[in-house]
Amino acid sequence: MNWKAETDPRVVIAWALEHYPGLLMTSAFNLNGVVLLELAAQAGYRGEVVFVDTGYHFPETLQTRDRLQERYPQMHFVTLKANLPEEAWGKERYRTDPDGCCAARKVAPLRAYLAQKNPPALLNARSRDQAKTRAHLGFLEPGERLRINPLAFWDRPALEAFAKAHNLPVNPLYWSGFFSIGCWPCTRAVRPGEEVRAGRWAGRGKTECGLWEGDQAL
Repeated sequence: MNWKAETDPRVVIAWALEHYPGLLMTSAFNLNGVVLLELAAQAGYRGEVVFVDTGYHFPETLQTRDRLQERYPQMHFVTLKANLPEEAWGKERYRTDPDGCCAARKVAPLRAYLAQKNPPALLNARSRDQAKTRAHLGFLEPGERLRINPLAFWDRPALEAFAKAHNLPVNPLYWSGFFSIGCWPCTRAVRPGEEVRAGRWAGRGKTECGLWEGDQAL
């Protein structure tokens, strides 16, 4: 294995399929996720695509998921949901406890599913240019489960060019400045000069949902 920053992501994915059969893909169906799905399909991925429906996603995100499911029938799309007693837990906890909201609605369902499936590795779409917190991402991240990032070195122009070249069904909100799309209460459009994920939890002192902040989130 002699990878460099310019290594084609399909090479990384093909290596992952050979060495970690049974791996799963996680996706939020942002631009990165849509591009990764196409690259994975070209590399021969036929496994699961796991999405966590928090109950707060934009309609456009769910519509994008449905379009992608139609486009890639060879993959098995799995949608997870939190099992929460709304009347007791609080429907708008994101207002006062965004960390708790993410933990209950996003991290917990995925953690439970991964504990059940116990995949040897996870294929995901994060890249270095998304935020300062991701500036040192590599193709491989060791941990409780190996995290494989085929798009680690792709920037937004490269992602956009690939999406347009392959006529991919990108979330329409992206073209309105929603470069990283999470739940509607905690996502806004990115302003000129801001990094890709600046619209997530703006003004809340939070930059990540918790999925990838250490092995305890897996």
